[in-house]
Amino acid sequence: MKSFLAFLIAMGIIVTLSDAVCWRKMHKPEEDKNGCMINGKVYPFGHIERTEDCYTCNCSEDGVECCSLAHTPVAFDEKKCKVVFNKERCDYDVVQKDDPSKECFVYSRVG
Repeated sequence: MKSFLAFLIAMGIIVTLSDAVCWRKMHKPEEDKNGCMINGKVYPFGHIERTEDCYTCNCSEDGVECCSLAHTPVAFDEKKCKVVFNKERCDYDVVQKDDPSKECFVYSRVG
């Protein structure tokens, strides 16, 4: 029972610390009525699984709401490692500064 309670507390802390990068934009009356403009590209109304800039969005006639697909690393060896954005996977790679072909261990991510 104690381990279950500890698990619930840990999950509550993790959810509280999560930091999803989301934004919302309402349409102006003069804007395109055929979809949503996201970073210079018009997307059709409905759910957008993945934009060119690694967001998942919902586009409606009222506006657009998007959240980042990438999870930002926040705990890793910053002296030996660096963060590199991988646009193919819509995520961040953490690699050694001296040898970028080697990955570094990441303790936690947010997003």
